[in-house]
Amino acid sequence: MNIIITGASSGVGFEAALELINKDENHVIALARQQNKLSRLQEIATSLNPGCTIYPVVFDLVNDDYDGLKQFIEQKFGGHVDILINNAGALINKPFEQTDEGDFVEMLQSNFLAHIRMTQAMLPYIKAGGHIVNIGSMGGVQGSAKFAGLSAYSASKAALHNFTETLANELTDRKISVNCLALGSAQTEMLEQAFPGYESPVMAFEMGKYIADFSLTGHKFFNGKILPVAVTTP
Repeated sequence: MNIIITGASSGVGFEAALELINKDENHVIALARQQNKLSRLQEIATSLNPGCTIYPVVFDLVNDDYDGLKQFIEQKFGGHVDILINNAGALINKPFEQTDEGDFVEMLQSNFLAHIRMTQAMLPYIKAGGHIVNIGSMGGVQGSAKFAGLSAYSASKAALHNFTETLANELTDRKISVNCLALGSAQTEMLEQAFPGYESPVMAFEMGKYIADFSLTGHKFFNGKILPVAVTTP
């Protein structure tokens, strides 16, 4: 499988990438903004599976030019992508009255529009049987518990959820599946930022394994679905 995962330098994205490289048949392009964290990912991946194929790539989904990334994918993957995991994201935790329009723009850029750009850039390489997995949040699920300070973050995730449903419908004839995992809490830096001092019963590596497994098999059972993955919220 040729797999691209964004936001692979930390948290559940980091752990999902490590899970995916455990199988030699999986070839992974791991995107993130920080070279030092990507180097650590490659080091750990190689120690876990010396025969693994992983290409850490420094890339900013919001600001960088996608032409170079496309050329890299054509070179390494022969222009064929089986799975795209849109995991990258950011979080702002502020009371609504202190959250300005720029904060909402930043959240939409990081958690929604970045995935739009990535998906549009990768679609020409994804063939029938492909799987696009968006990583959402329980904060963006209608009717779920909501929390103070996360209005911009939760709104951006809700947009990603709706996009998932719409795109799945549009790609039906091409037999490309699109699903979204609406994550609850997992012990990551982002969770600490959202809920300081809270300890999740789910470890980052456990959620990363779930994401990896779902990306490989979930399209056999689901399409256009927003699937809650949550023991607690938070």
